[in-house]
Amino acid sequence: MSLASRTRLAALLAALTVGAAGVTTWAHGDTDAHPAAPHAPLRPSVTEGTVLQLVAHPDDDLFFMNPDLSRSISTGIKVTTVYLTAGESDGRNEAHSPHLQDPARPADHAAYAEARQNGIRAAYAEMATGRRTSTWQRTSIPTAGGGSAEVDVLLDRPEVNLVWMQMREARSISGDNPDSLRGLWDGKIPALGSQLASHTPVATPFTYTKDQAVQAIAGVLARYKPTTIRTQDPTPGRTRPDGAFHDHQDHMYGARFVQAATERYAALTDRPHFSVQNYVSYPNSSLPPTLDAKAAEEKLGYLKTYAWSDHQDWCGSPAGCGDRKTATRPTGAGWNRTIRYSRGESTTWMTEGTPGRLYAFAALDGQIAHWTRPGPTADWQGPRFLPATAPGTTLDAGVSTARLPDGRIAVLATRTTLGTTARDYRRETVYALQSAPGAGFGPWHSLGTPDTPGTGDAGDTSGTGDTSATTATGAPTAAVDTTGRITVYVRDSRRTLHARTQPAPDTAFGPWQTLGGTALQGDPVTATDRAGRRHVYAATDRTVLAWTQPAPGAPLAGPFPTGLPATTGVLSATAQDDGVRLSFRRPGTGTVTTTLATAAAGPAAGPVLSPPADAGGEGGYGAVGTAGHLLTGRAATGTAAVTLPGQTPAWHESQMLYTGAPAALTAPDGTGLAAALGLDAGLHLTTTPPPTPTPAPTAPTAPAPPTPWHRAITPTALAQAARQPSGWQR
Repeated sequence: MSLASRTRLAALLAALTVGAAGVTTWAHGDTDAHPAAPHAPLRPSVTEGTVLQLVAHPDDDLFFMNPDLSRSISTGIKVTTVYLTAGESDGRNEAHSPHLQDPARPADHAAYAEARQNGIRAAYAEMATGRRTSTWQRTSIPTAGGGSAEVDVLLDRPEVNLVWMQMREARSISGDNPDSLRGLWDGKIPALGSQLASHTPVATPFTYTKDQAVQAIAGVLARYKPTTIRTQDPTPGRTRPDGAFHDHQDHMYGARFVQAATERYAALTDRPHFSVQNYVSYPNSSLPPTLDAKAAEEKLGYLKTYAWSDHQDWCGSPAGCGDRKTATRPTGAGWNRTIRYSRGESTTWMTEGTPGRLYAFAALDGQIAHWTRPGPTADWQGPRFLPATAPGTTLDAGVSTARLPDGRIAVLATRTTLGTTARDYRRETVYALQSAPGAGFGPWHSLGTPDTPGTGDAGDTSGTGDTSATTATGAPTAAVDTTGRITVYVRDSRRTLHARTQPAPDTAFGPWQTLGGTALQGDPVTATDRAGRRHVYAATDRTVLAWTQPAPGAPLAGPFPTGLPATTGVLSATAQDDGVRLSFRRPGTGTVTTTLATAAAGPAAGPVLSPPADAGGEGGYGAVGTAGHLLTGRAATGTAAVTLPGQTPAWHESQMLYTGAPAALTAPDGTGLAAALGLDAGLHLTTTPPPTPTPAPTAPTAPAPPTPWHRAITPTALAQAARQPSGWQR
């Protein structure tokens, strides 16, 4: 972005302020004469930060971002949700099924948009105060794009806000309707109009060009200054054979507008660091459930409130008190039983470089940041940033690492190029490498994707030639052999496994090689056993596939069936004894389960797996980090937790919410270290003491509990570092 453009943006953002307005109820005829006292957070918490969610439609947050949403609200931090479109659909607040619709009722897009607003406000009020009728203050504000937006503030919990951008929706899941976010992004229309809800305080319709829409969303980011941004998946995968999308087009293209706005917002200096979390939407329908029964039932309760399931006229609005389309199936397509992240599930983002020197990496501000602990008794330092990518690009959520034999660290991620036209939009695998052990990192190098030839560094001709699918590739993971050669593994858009390897250390990578497998979910994981044999694992929707080396340095063989049951799709692998410990969660309970895989003799035989055993309490979702005796992940309440053998309860909870996946490692003395990126975009840590050996025949002593989770860098130290001439901030 040019200096002139940034100056214009800053001026526009400065105009985004809330004007004076009276307090109004969000629905007509609110029956509560005396608002309740402010509702305290549902539980004590050390969670800090500001969360901003941006979704295409009213209910995308309830279906696809809960229980993250309700748990964030319960902490008392500032939580705001932005709805990009009005969600007006066909303008009828009734079931989609033709035999259930009233043909005499004319379409009223403004009224249906209002009904969905009413339902959302009720659900948020219930999450925050326990009462769906709590009072909201509703105002109209100017946006940086030249239009207006409605901002709703929950008076009993004013840290809970809703922002209604009220752009026109596509009114079709995948139909080629130019008057849509997709049409605006692809350049099929010069501007997209608004669809104002009835009784909104926004008085005047407006239109946005593509650039104005990006400016408007960037203006909301600048107003709320989030430390955690939640949005939908901009690249859910290839279209089906019939040409239909795997996901709703508004979800995809709305998320791309958010990407563009976030890249523009990152150019501002008056903001905190922030992370981005992407959520899976419609594709959840065909995948195993991730939530336990209690969490699924709680999520369903908020959906029923939004859907106006009791059909009682408690709001007094002629448009209706909720979304009757959702009332016919408030579970969605099983969506109340699941939550998934589309990026950022790697648990290998913390590692040791030279002996005793630790590194932790995260995607912050659209770049990759790292924290460093120079030695066992030293303080953590950071965040410092790796070399920036070019303007118009952003590094995606999630990062993985690989350690070379000399102690250098390789960092891997994916990079999205936004471009100026729809054809420019693409994603590629990139890596950066330390110039020497303990030194700084060199520039980013592109490996392209398995789908597209010529998308890597100059001279790269690898790939299968499918340009349209390049954005659907997964996140990379890497392994290093004893000579220092790096091999990168990626799931392509066809959901098969591919690899690129260096023919010799510190040389250019060879072409992408196909390793096979079908219907892979999540991202591959890899580890090397004590004998030097490499293991690679990837989950499908029904089981887990394996690739192994029959001997160190031998070609990777597979895929082999493991016989493991279905998982929730996220795996972690770590070397243990003569094998590799594989950890995953069971569908429908969230229980963490582990198995030890050892390589079998002979190139035609797959690994031998021990019987799966439970390693953590029920509940929780997402990746788990493992290292030695330590396991870390989400407990049933969604908080960062660790579990140690022989302890009760199984999870030691922290009362801290985090984003992405946790990481863990074990020091040479057996001390365990777990880390997570908090909602405040800070690195948070806990340690566990090494196991205490007890001589026989004395009964073994239970391990001591972990230390409380805490920020690696205190706010005071961070502020002092920011004032240093060298600077730790980008």
